[in-house]
Amino acid sequence: MFKRRVQYVLAVFRHFLRTHFSQRAIVLLLSVVIGVLGAAAAIIIKNLLFLTTRLLSQAFPLADFNYLYLIFPPIGIILTLLFVRRFVHDNLSHGVSIVLKSICKSDGKLRLHNVYSSMISSAITVGFGGSVGLEAPMVLTGSAIGSNLGRFFHLNAKQTTLLLACGSAAAMAAIFKAPVAAIVFTFEVLMLDLTGTAILPLLLSAATGTVMSLLFLGNEVMFNINATKAFFLSNIPLYAILGLLCGLLSVYFLRVSRWVEKLMKKIRLPYVRAVIGGLGLCLLIFLFPVLYGEGYESINQLIHNGLQNPGFFKGSPLDILCGNEYLFLLGIAGIIMLKVFATTFTTAAGGIGGVFAPTLFIGAYAGFLVAAIANHITGVNVPYVNFILAGMAGVMTGVMQAPMTAIFLIAELSTGYTLLIPLMVTAACSYLCVHPFEKYSVYTRPLAEKGNLKTHNKNKFALRKLDWHRLIDHDIKTIPLHSTLREYVQTIASCKRNIFVVIDDKDTFAGLLVMDDHRETIFKQELYDLVRVDDLIMMPDTFLYDEDTATVALEKFNKTGNFNMPVITKDRKYVGFVNKTRFLAEYQRFIASESED
Repeated sequence: MFKRRVQYVLAVFRHFLRTHFSQRAIVLLLSVVIGVLGAAAAIIIKNLLFLTTRLLSQAFPLADFNYLYLIFPPIGIILTLLFVRRFVHDNLSHGVSIVLKSICKSDGKLRLHNVYSSMISSAITVGFGGSVGLEAPMVLTGSAIGSNLGRFFHLNAKQTTLLLACGSAAAMAAIFKAPVAAIVFTFEVLMLDLTGTAILPLLLSAATGTVMSLLFLGNEVMFNINATKAFFLSNIPLYAILGLLCGLLSVYFLRVSRWVEKLMKKIRLPYVRAVIGGLGLCLLIFLFPVLYGEGYESINQLIHNGLQNPGFFKGSPLDILCGNEYLFLLGIAGIIMLKVFATTFTTAAGGIGGVFAPTLFIGAYAGFLVAAIANHITGVNVPYVNFILAGMAGVMTGVMQAPMTAIFLIAELSTGYTLLIPLMVTAACSYLCVHPFEKYSVYTRPLAEKGNLKTHNKNKFALRKLDWHRLIDHDIKTIPLHSTLREYVQTIASCKRNIFVVIDDKDTFAGLLVMDDHRETIFKQELYDLVRVDDLIMMPDTFLYDEDTATVALEKFNKTGNFNMPVITKDRKYVGFVNKTRFLAEYQRFIASESED
């Protein structure tokens, strides 16, 4: 009864909006609602994480780092796997990739369970010590809120996708208190078009999400930095070196994570995979306790304590590294290199989380390492804080291939807009270093490999998206190869086409009959029983295969100049015909629908 009443109230509200407001006004109103709901989801997941972490920390209250804590990450992964497999029955890994896939293939439609499933599963994974972040699942949650609201109000695909982006911006703005970076993220990572129609709803959602976060979570930014150090032009070469290092680390991150995922997928049984991945994560946390959980607390300690930080290896067999400066720096390098294994073990084993936090973690330690080497080995005096922040922007740029998002996010996280130049130098060098080796980001590669990636290049995306098989004309009649001219003429009399397909005894494509090519012959009745079809057929110079992409089809049309082309299978079975005019009309229609403001 209660459910029916809720549905009735929502239906009345929807009817009221659709009756009294324009589509544009409805989108603007919903963008504010999405901002509130997206921020609420972020607040809930933060509190879920805090509650889970607090309950677990009370298990061993007297221990700084008790080895029994190592049982928590595998338990969290198994609990997450049970929740996903028993209640969700869907793939929740790589949240941002799921959002991108919905934009590219499903017109922005996300399933209803994405509103809560990623939120719960990621809170379990991270709360129990999984070495991942909450941000990507929160982006998926916010996007699902926007997508489902758009569908509920019967908005078109473009408006639904815009509301999906609003949800993403609201969630990200609420988590980081970084509205500008959240908006830039939608254009740079989600490939939303930068248009006048999109800007205002995104501004409303991001601003609303940030205000809600400030009201309920306080006005402290994620990294509590009172003031960044002064920026000196003489340090630019070091920022460039840091950028190149971040680029190499990004390539390392992308390739190692893919390699580990492939190895883990070879383990067919999911619970066996969870146990093996959990044990691998336990081993890494045993050696480097800072790999436990998101890692933001460790980054803050790094920022404020630097080389005096006693917590890097405390409780670990490697605690002896703190006694020697060079061994300590070697240990920092080990943390950087093994973080990617900890992250991938978590996700490949069945845990749910994103790479926002791991990239910031690796970048912070890389920046610290470069600054430490400069200060204590080469004798150059550089500020640790500046290099830690620049390193975070550098690795995020390389892994996500989103330099503008990284620059604005770090600036807003740290209130460090005075560091824009160092952030730009580091991000640019990282991007230049990564691009020759990795064309796609951690989010876009799975879609790009299947030819489904949406980009700002509308022509290329239209060809990827265009389903030319819907344009195949199946009405052209077929004639057996050994038919006589009489039978051919009878077929002509029964239809209005001037082209016919010839097939042999095995229904294999044998050629074409174009009536204009032998018009004189078909009027000579004395030849009706003498001339056979196989005397008249011609073989086209090019075919379309049913497996060809739209890009290949267009290339074949342009190369041959033909306006009609037969479609066959790889074993030469006839399928139908495609007309170039219809193909180009559909192609132009798609571009126009994507480009309208």
